[in-house]
Amino acid sequence: MRVSVKEWIKSGSPFIWLNAGAVAISIIMVLGLIGFIAAKGLVHFWPGKIMEASYTLPGNPAAIVMGQISDTEMVPQSQLKAIGLNTEDGASEAKRILIKVGNRDVYGGDFRWVLEHHLSDINYPEKAMAVERREWGNFYGFLDKVYEGETLVADAQQDHDQAWAYFQTLIERSLTIHDEIMDIQKHDIGAINYEIERLRLKQRSYELKNNYGEEQKAELEQARQVLDEEYKGYQAQLNELYAALARDHFTAIEMGGKSVHIEMSEVVRAFEPNNMNFFEKVSHYFSKVGEFLGDDPREANTEGGVFPAIFGTVLMVILMAIMVTPLGVVAAVYLREYAKQGTITKVIRIAVNNLAGVPSIVYGVFGLGFFVYFLGGTIDELFYPEALPSPTFGTSGLLWASITLALLTLPVVIVATEEGLARIPRMIREGSLALGATKWETLTRVILPMASPAMMTGVILAVARAAGEVAPLMLVGVVKLAPTLPLNGNYPFLHLDQKFMHLGFHIYDVGFQSPNVEAARPLVYATALLLVIVIALLNLSAIYIRNHLREKYKSLEM
Repeated sequence: MRVSVKEWIKSGSPFIWLNAGAVAISIIMVLGLIGFIAAKGLVHFWPGKIMEASYTLPGNPAAIVMGQISDTEMVPQSQLKAIGLNTEDGASEAKRILIKVGNRDVYGGDFRWVLEHHLSDINYPEKAMAVERREWGNFYGFLDKVYEGETLVADAQQDHDQAWAYFQTLIERSLTIHDEIMDIQKHDIGAINYEIERLRLKQRSYELKNNYGEEQKAELEQARQVLDEEYKGYQAQLNELYAALARDHFTAIEMGGKSVHIEMSEVVRAFEPNNMNFFEKVSHYFSKVGEFLGDDPREANTEGGVFPAIFGTVLMVILMAIMVTPLGVVAAVYLREYAKQGTITKVIRIAVNNLAGVPSIVYGVFGLGFFVYFLGGTIDELFYPEALPSPTFGTSGLLWASITLALLTLPVVIVATEEGLARIPRMIREGSLALGATKWETLTRVILPMASPAMMTGVILAVARAAGEVAPLMLVGVVKLAPTLPLNGNYPFLHLDQKFMHLGFHIYDVGFQSPNVEAARPLVYATALLLVIVIALLNLSAIYIRNHLREKYKSLEM
């Protein structure tokens, strides 16, 4: 039986296929975007081979180039002629290679563009090594001599394998000492400095209240003496550790044949990628990924890890969710269950919907003006006068960032919760009241449990938006580098007044504010992928809670 086009359209089948096609295209685009970011970011951790070649430009003597290939691109002939170069055999374009040559302390830059057809004698030396350093980026060259103090303990020219094994042993030793130093500085001495500052503020508080007498002075002096003794003990340990850390060093030969002296304390890791088998490369890869996830950043955020940014992002989102959920639910309950449905209620709903479309930077400006300057400044004057003129809450911090994003996402939670309340049949409310329950009991024991999946939907949408916001955070709390985490062992443990790092701002800073753009580019992709994963994990956690609540209260809907 034939069906005419008109009847086929009336049946709705075309719209079903259009919807299915739109969903399929959306999924493909999302997966393609994530795949592109993953391909660009994850390759950053793989130990690429070190290439050594002779590079000859027309009219110039040959020079040695050594490093890891970072990127390639095709350059048209017109662009090459503009800088006085030509393509090979009159071709319309030439392949250009970006080589990470490292050795910034020797050459002044980490990267160098070369034309492929100007390269010759390309080889991959097995003994070529890459040394990751705390400063000056990577070093590429060949291990020469290893020293303990002033004593030569290994010579790679005579026995490379023995020298390399000894070299790795000394690196492990220096890393262990460095970790001990960081632990003392950040935790032990950091806690002492924090207590000393609290004593200073306590003394200032006594002075403002005209209550700084001999008894108070003796109390504070005794506490300071105890802290000073602890500090001297830790400082003595640090002096010993620094002396031990500065003991070892080594020399290496860079590609120009120059011998370079490097302190072992500067080295993070050293490896020979051309001499590594597949399993060693996989081990190195996961070691780098672990460093990325668990360490602090270094080299102006272009190296090291992003753990403070991960921690700050997750903590801020959790605080935001804790703040926005009760406010959004209370507002939705009032609008749906208590407010008289009239003109004023309609105007409020329109205002709530319009707030959802306000640009996020406007919320940031509002948060800076109202929360930080007005509310924070008032709190400082009332409760922290001893710290003035240095602000406590009168400056950007975790609290104001969380509240600003809670305000930003509040309309989403209100709308989602109100829609969930509207879907609950009226007969359920009336049945509960008919059985003798009060309106409050009906609301808390029947209505809200049934609407809880809708509430969680609002929270999921709020988390998804808040975790990726950057513009308002730049005004109300986020910084390029935070020396300590906002949650630590110092009383009161959670420091809401403290600035923090955020993955979104970290991407912006590394991608657009970095002095070394080429070195930062792979890290931008890796951090972007990590931000997507963090948002997905937060959303999946909320979805799990929503599904659990839906199953738990399913019987009430039947």
